[in-house]
Amino acid sequence: MFMDRTKILIGSGKGGDGCVSFRREKYVNAGGPDGGDGGKGGDVVFFVDPRATTLGDFKYRHKFIAEDGSKGANQKRTGRSGADMLIGVPAGTMIFDAESGRLLADLKKPEDRIVLLKGGKGGQGNQHFATATRQVPNFARAGEEGRTMEVRLELKLIADVGLVGFPSVGKSTLLSVTTAAEPEIAEYHFTTLAPNLGVVYNDDSEPSFVLADIPGLIEGAASGAGLGHEFLRHIQRTRLLLHLIDVSGSEGRDPFEDFIAINKELAEFDPKLAKKPQIIVLNKTDMDIDGSKTAAFRARFERWLSDNAEETEENREKGAWRVFEIMAAISEGTANLMKYTGSILQNFEAEEFMPEEIPESAEEIDDDAYEINIDPDGAYSVTGRRIRNLALSINMTDEESFGYFQQQLRKKGLFDRLRQMGIQDGDTVRIYECEFDYMD
Repeated sequence: MFMDRTKILIGSGKGGDGCVSFRREKYVNAGGPDGGDGGKGGDVVFFVDPRATTLGDFKYRHKFIAEDGSKGANQKRTGRSGADMLIGVPAGTMIFDAESGRLLADLKKPEDRIVLLKGGKGGQGNQHFATATRQVPNFARAGEEGRTMEVRLELKLIADVGLVGFPSVGKSTLLSVTTAAEPEIAEYHFTTLAPNLGVVYNDDSEPSFVLADIPGLIEGAASGAGLGHEFLRHIQRTRLLLHLIDVSGSEGRDPFEDFIAINKELAEFDPKLAKKPQIIVLNKTDMDIDGSKTAAFRARFERWLSDNAEETEENREKGAWRVFEIMAAISEGTANLMKYTGSILQNFEAEEFMPEEIPESAEEIDDDAYEINIDPDGAYSVTGRRIRNLALSINMTDEESFGYFQQQLRKKGLFDRLRQMGIQDGDTVRIYECEFDYMD
């Protein structure tokens, strides 16, 4: 099954907790701290898998969570880092934040990869908290929590040239006679239910290129009619369009009106698509016995070019907006069409999809940020990623541990903010599961 859009939940691993441990050493109080650090949590990494062609692997699996880091151990041993979650996707996959719609990554080349979520840092063992006045630290830092995010994956096939046109105008036939692709071909609409790709191998005189057959469009496709709107995104990356038209009018439509209708659908889906350079391919010329329909199309097309000279002139100078006549069913005229297409392809660039700069990691969360709210019971509730991690690390029954906790809160400016909010001695401060009375 061809699958080109899906949503998945991804999560990085939690960092391992630091260890509280004391070594045995003569004349050293409690043996001296030797608790090791926790291991780092695994990252979530997306990469281009050259074997993948669709997003079908995500049909039955929607959750991808990296491994947690292991706890630290005695003798200052660091815990094992969690394994990364490696997610392979086809070239052409775009990754969006499902909530905001922000583009996070556009993976196009075989070497492309991105760390989308970094694993939590391992917590520090108690070896780090010994000082001249605190020689027996009975606490360690908890590992940082991992992060989760729902992302939307969209596949936009990477083809140099896209075939567009109404259903049954011969797109699949043209693909089959010019490449090694084997699309299903039949005399009914929407035979092509998914995009097909093929490679056109020209001789040494002209470059080869990738050709994509997109399911046939009908009027209203950009608004959801038919099947074409599902696949219009796949021609956004192409450099050039081959616009196939049944010049014989075998289905009772006017060939030139077909040309206008398809371009209207392209413009409604994405205005840039209508401006993309095209080569007009008149197919089924053998069914236009006296050539009158072909001549009529050419005359109206020349007038259209004249009326749209400003929009088409630049690409015409580069070789686009030419008209070719073919009989795809018997391969007549197809070789010349493909050679010409290959010869001008280098004149056009593929559209880049980078509405925002793609960061090295998709995370842009301020770890030190925190919020203070007053709960219904009057307690001052503090929430924040780094503060939560700190609270989880503290042994509330140990005086030195609690003293270190308060020292860190003071450094973060928490007590200053609480005083600005009007906190009084004896009021409750709540940091997740940790509660204590405020005393100035």
